[in-house]
Amino acid sequence: MENKPVKPITSAQEESADNLIDYTLRPQKLAEYVGQETAKENLKIFIEAAKTRNESLEHVLIFGPPGLGKTTLAHIIAKEMNSNIKVTSGPAIERTGDLAAILTNLADGDILFIDEIHRLNKSIEEVLYPAMEDYALDIIIGKGPSARTLRLDLPKFTIIGATTRISGLSSPLRDRFGNVFRLNFYSPAEIEKIIHRAAKILNTEIDEESLQEIAKRARQTPRIANRLLKRVRDFAQVKKDGKIDKAIAQEALDLLAVDDRGLDNIDRQFVKTLIEKFSGGPTGLNTLASSLSEEMDTIEDVIEPFLLQIGFINRTPRGRVATELAYRHLNIEPPANWQDKLI
Repeated sequence: MENKPVKPITSAQEESADNLIDYTLRPQKLAEYVGQETAKENLKIFIEAAKTRNESLEHVLIFGPPGLGKTTLAHIIAKEMNSNIKVTSGPAIERTGDLAAILTNLADGDILFIDEIHRLNKSIEEVLYPAMEDYALDIIIGKGPSARTLRLDLPKFTIIGATTRISGLSSPLRDRFGNVFRLNFYSPAEIEKIIHRAAKILNTEIDEESLQEIAKRARQTPRIANRLLKRVRDFAQVKKDGKIDKAIAQEALDLLAVDDRGLDNIDRQFVKTLIEKFSGGPTGLNTLASSLSEEMDTIEDVIEPFLLQIGFINRTPRGRVATELAYRHLNIEPPANWQDKLI
């Protein structure tokens, strides 16, 4: 059996354990959805217009880093449209027959949510084009010279695609989405609102200082904020009376090895290795991966995005370079020529 790497608690990737409780924490209406104001305001208008005309919503593409609420927003759109939602993912649709079965079982006004839509097979995409544009499904019957095409009419439906890599979508597929929204990282104040709402749902008492303590370590990501809140709540129930105060929050988060910038042990080890073993860089990805005994994909997809986001490392043509912020965070004096390495 293949051993899957254990994801750190600060990973924004969805885990099966998150599903056990996250559905109860997810907002059900646009009014309850915190943050992403531009996307929300546009969606309100588009949804209201579609409902007024008694039409299906134009196809929607939502992209952005993991953990920011793409799936949640898709379910909210379905509720606001009073539509049924069918859920699938790019890797799950392996053959054109799989897609045909899904599309022919949709009803007028239904929403088909395709997560990780960038992972759709190219042959599947080509079948999807007429389905999205003309609400028709072209099926080839037979082989060779006797083959013929049969066109099936489909109901008026809406596809909502979610992706963390919009560059992985082909241009023809991207162009068929009438509404495209990018989800951005959340502000500390927005993360605090999300934690406060989640604490109420979990019947957990939490004070303002604890909200701020968890929020500043949540990497500006709701999924991580909710995960940290649940772990701190467990700690408070065992160590105290269940109420979360600043001391309990700090103790729990320190035990989880999540520091005040949201870095965990793996992040700190990455930065420390770059600084102490390679003089702050520039260092190639392959060299870093070998030194850390990590896969290159893990470093690129899990470790580096947040470090780049907070300005702890830079990617240069010659490799990865630690910035002054990274040195200061580890209480290491940066070299006088650190800026020259960024060139």
